[in-house]
Amino acid sequence: MDIRILPSNIANMIAAGEVVQRPASVVKELMENAVDAGATKVSLIVADAGRTLIQVIDNGCGMNPDQAVLCFERHATSKIRTAEDLHAIETFGFRGEALASIAAVAEVVLKTRTADAELATQVSITDATATEAGKQDVRETSAPVGSNFAVRNLFYNTPARRKFLKSDAVELKAIITEFIRIALTRTDIAFSLVSNDREIYKLGAAQTLKFRIRDIFGEASADELFPIGTETSIARISGFVGRPDAAKKTGANQFFFVNGRYFRSPYLHKAVMKAYEAMLPDGSQPPYFIYLDVDPHSVDINVHPTKTEIKFEDDNVLFTVLMAAVREALGRSSYADTLDFESAALPDMHNVGRSFSEYKPVESLDKSDSSFNPFELDGFENEKSWYQQKPGIQKQDYSLLHDQALEVHRQNIMESARQQELLVKGKYIMKAVPSGFMVINAQRAMERILYERFLDALGKEEPVGQTTLFPIEIEVGAANMPLMEAMLPYMQRMGFDYSQFSVNTINVTAVPSGLVDDKMALSALMYEAVTALVEEQATLASSMYGNLAGKMAKSAARTAVMPIDAQSAQKFADELFACENPEFTADGLKTVHILQLDEMDKLFR
Repeated sequence: MDIRILPSNIANMIAAGEVVQRPASVVKELMENAVDAGATKVSLIVADAGRTLIQVIDNGCGMNPDQAVLCFERHATSKIRTAEDLHAIETFGFRGEALASIAAVAEVVLKTRTADAELATQVSITDATATEAGKQDVRETSAPVGSNFAVRNLFYNTPARRKFLKSDAVELKAIITEFIRIALTRTDIAFSLVSNDREIYKLGAAQTLKFRIRDIFGEASADELFPIGTETSIARISGFVGRPDAAKKTGANQFFFVNGRYFRSPYLHKAVMKAYEAMLPDGSQPPYFIYLDVDPHSVDINVHPTKTEIKFEDDNVLFTVLMAAVREALGRSSYADTLDFESAALPDMHNVGRSFSEYKPVESLDKSDSSFNPFELDGFENEKSWYQQKPGIQKQDYSLLHDQALEVHRQNIMESARQQELLVKGKYIMKAVPSGFMVINAQRAMERILYERFLDALGKEEPVGQTTLFPIEIEVGAANMPLMEAMLPYMQRMGFDYSQFSVNTINVTAVPSGLVDDKMALSALMYEAVTALVEEQATLASSMYGNLAGKMAKSAARTAVMPIDAQSAQKFADELFACENPEFTADGLKTVHILQLDEMDKLFR
């Protein structure tokens, strides 16, 4: 076995596989370095979703010539001096691998100057083998105080890595997401983001976190939040949590930060959801922006190369503290303490006000009461008409008329039942077949119908939608806006139409025929469309039509108009069996079941 030490350029490329997974990884590392450098203004410029250019300009402390050269060497860092320092990390970067890894897979030019220097230093690395000190192109130049990193042609020397990047819209979404996470950590810093010469964000330094949230997500999103704040020996918790009625089925803004660093934690997310228990509809997610300040010695942020996974010393205690803090915030905002969970399932009471008589309940009736008029009962309109056509009937004939009216009413009910025998509570359609009963799951059937309708529409170029009465404003988030733009031609083919209204919202002006133009339903639909595109490796093409059509059909079927009578049920069934595969949804769930006669016989044994 021949064991040897890897050359530094190969070692850097291996490290880059951990640190630089996509353009957003470069954005994260460079912006974090800018914040660590004490900048009060950070600008991010990207071209072609970071493939062609990622440039981060800051007005931080800058570097002298020696530091500018040394920073590209692996494990060169200003954050760590001893092993003890690893237990008290208070900056974003500290391992010293980021710049070396970026330079190993891209062409990098750095211009940097300190406040006491007249000229800036420019370091250019256009060859992955030239990342060590003494091998770069170093020269003096003019530049303002701070640092300017320009990263071009990412993965130019690793074409396999470049091939696995997703579409520009998906990669730009990831870049915007990283930008937002960092902008939420420091409200005192001004941030800007420009993509392909178009300004997406220009955030001034914000007075408070609430203002920063408003600037990023819009005023409507900020108004849905109320503050959370508590301090214990374990942690100080601050930030904002959302009103229960602001919860969404999909796409809720949810952020955790510890000591000013964004992190993910499914475990602590459960603590938040536990605090909202019994306040949210099934499947809904509340927005939250939660900041934890803990002793740096009690948290390990070095468990993952991207430093987004955190290990706490006592996460069980933190779980309890966080859950209690969220519950307290809900209580202060008159949610937790005013909900009566025992009667939460009871129907809403009418606010009768001045119209009390309109809702006055019918008093109990005695058949022997000669003053009882059966034709005043609901559903007796036909009988009442029949009675009114027979003048001369006296009051004493009411008893006879009552029996006759009840018989007519019974016949009407039976006829109504015959007309609606196909429908069962709007959920199932039943029809007699020679072997028993055929039962159709209406929602799944609608899903199949919509799936084939959408799939067919995607193969054409003719819109099949209906215009909404008024434009419907839907919040999709700035990070998703590039995806919405990329999907527009395909969404139009399915019957949707929309345009960008603000940095975070779109105006929907058309929906597919048969779909309810409900704001919440449309929000879920748009999220499913975004998800379908994010899951794809490349661009929207015929290969992903099935994925997009399937997700859209599943979401749309939840609020689509279902059959309401026998005629529409029959038409609905006919449309289902005209499908190419009527027995299953796009993801393989049964739409139809034959209830055999022998199965029915067993029910009566």
